Amino acid sequence: MTIHFMIPGPLRELARNQDRVRLKGDARSVSDALAMLWKDYPGLRDRVITELGEVRPHVNIFLNGESIRDLGGLGAAVEDGAEVVILPAVSGG
Repeated sequence: MTIHFMIPGPLRELARNQDRVRLKGDARSVSDALAMLWKDYPGLRDRVITELGEVRPHVNIFLNGESIRDLGGLGAAVEDGAEVVILPAVSGG
């Protein structure tokens, strides 16, 4: 199974300056897919997930273009070739 991750600019330095990461492994859920990502890029974890294992409030995660909040959260099922986009909120004034 291959999962494609889109890494936004603010997090790229934690992913060896890559904007896309493709990983192969066995993942049944978004949580499993993210665990694959943390294994190779551990610095990303604390920027995306809280100490309680929940998605940080200012971070959105999309699975194939849909918010995981609408798909069952971290338990949402992933399929081979899935695209996971991690999108932290941007603020300014």
